[in-house]
This record gives sequence, structure tokens and C-alpha cells, in this order.
Amino acid sequence: MAEIPATVAKKQGDFNLRTIVLPVIAIVVLVAYFSYVNPLFFSASNALNIGRQSSVLLMVALAGTVVILIGSIDLSVGALVTLTGILAALTVDRFGLAGATLVGIGVGALVGLVNGSLVTMLKVPSFLVTLGMLSILSGVANQISQGQSILFTDSLLPDLVNGSFVLGIPNVIWFALIATAVLTVVAFRTKLGRYLYALGGGEIVASHAGVPVTFYKILAFVLAGGICGLAGVMLTGQVGAGTPTAGSSLLLNSIAAVVMGGTALSGGIGGPHRTFLGVLVIAILTNGMDVTEVNSFTQDIVKGFVIILAVSLTIDRSKYLFIK
Repeated sequence: MAEIPATVAKKQGDFNLRTIVLPVIAIVVLVAYFSYVNPLFFSASNALNIGRQSSVLLMVALAGTVVILIGSIDLSVGALVTLTGILAALTVDRFGLAGATLVGIGVGALVGLVNGSLVTMLKVPSFLVTLGMLSILSGVANQISQGQSILFTDSLLPDLVNGSFVLGIPNVIWFALIATAVLTVVAFRTKLGRYLYALGGGEIVASHAGVPVTFYKILAFVLAGGICGLAGVMLTGQVGAGTPTAGSSLLLNSIAAVVMGGTALSGGIGGPHRTFLGVLVIAILTNGMDVTEVNSFTQDIVKGFVIILAVSLTIDRSKYLFIK
């Protein structure tokens, strides 16, 4: 295993300049443009709005990053956030903040376990497994909620998420930043992180090097599911209710953020720190289009182009003999 980190580091270096500089340039250009069009964009209050709006997205994008690093993908993240958010709303009055949080994280991790097991044990592509899981989770969420928002009376969860302990910055922003820092440390300073990169860099090579491939692939999905569960609880606290459409936009935006940040969909390249930059790009782009009154349909078109452009710039073509 001693050779894998060096290989990963070299590969990371090959993409380092392009995948970090481009998002930074995009952020500078977007801020300059939207500030010129509407001076209110460049203000402290709008910066906090961007932080609030993007915190849950950052959590979901981090979850997606974990799975994408191993060369897989999880299309169920948005539906999982919706379901765990509804479950948190249903349980918080009875079990309190701690109980609702444990339910959210536990259900998220369980779904991740199912996803990872189906991918590894049955050899079903992650795209198909999680596409099916997306439909299942959406159906369960709507069945539980009957298509209606779930209200609760507990005030601790909204107060914790929307309140501020430090510098007047909402706690939800701090939670997302802490999650980013922790996952970045995990990615670059732990065995788990090295193995995730190794799997994404080449599963067969990693297996020959002694990496327990099945275990760590499942663990990646479990970790992603747990993060989505926590994001669902945070979103419920932020909104003040569990809603059956809460996570509907998170899938597209999270994938856009991951690839825009420079984490390659082919796996093995990128990381949580890159995803943070990608989320900033998507958050600034979305907020700027809102501030400049671009309609939602046009916003979807723009984000679609962003995904195509970002994938074309970050994909590791050396992994593919043919592009199908």
C-alpha cells in the first residue's frame, strides 16, 4: 500500500492547476459581473444569504464527492435528504433534537449500506442502483407525508440551525464548513481517504495492492448516506418543516458543484476542498441570477451548460478506451 498515495499525489498534481484555478477565476468573474449588474449583490447581507442558501447543498455535494472519488455516483442524494428531513420533522417533537438527528443520520447510513451492497455484491452499476433508489425514496417520502409538509413544535432544531453562536454567522454555515474541513482531513490524512483515491484511480490495481475493495466501496456509500441524513435534518431545521419537495433541486446542483470544483466523475481526482469551490461557483451563479431576476427555466439551462463544460474539463480521458 505504500505506493498508492504517491501515485495518487502525482495524479492530483497533474490536474491541480486546471481544476483549482478555473473555479477561482469563475468565482471572480461571476462576482464582478453580478456586482456590476446589481450593486446589492456585493454586500455582507447577500454574502450571508449565499452562505445560508448553499450550506445544505455543500453537505450534499460533499456526500456526492465521497462516492464519486471511488468512481461511482449516487443519484439518490436529493431524495434521501427529502426523506430524512421528513423523518426528522416527524420525530423531533417526540425524541428531541438528538433523537431526530440520530434518526436522520441512521436512515441515511442504512440507505447508503443498501446502495453500496447492491453495487458491490450484485455487480449492478451505481448509476442504475441509485436511480432506482431515488424513485423508491421519493415514493416513501410522499407516502409518509401524503404530499404535505410535516410541521413540528420543537423550537430547538430551528434555533440551532438558524441561530448564531459565533460572529453573527448562522450556525448552518459553520456546520457545513466544519464538515468540509473534517472530510478534507479524512481525504488526505487517513487510510480511508487514501483507499478512496486508490479505488477511484484503479480498482483492480488497488485490489492487487491489498485494499479491501468491497468493504471500502460500501463504506463510501454509507458515509455519503449519513452525511445526506444530517443534511436532511439541517434542511428541516432551516425551513421549519419537513417537505416532500425539499431536496428536488439538490441532485443537479450537487453534481454540478462537484464537477465544477474539479472532482472527476471518472474517480480518483479531486476532493472535498475542490467541492467547496464548486459549491461557491454554483451558489454565486444561482444567487446572482436570482438577484438579476433571471427566470428559473433559464437558470436550469445555464446550470446544464455548466455541468457539460465542467465535466469536459475535469474528466480523466486516460481511463476510457472509447467514449460511448
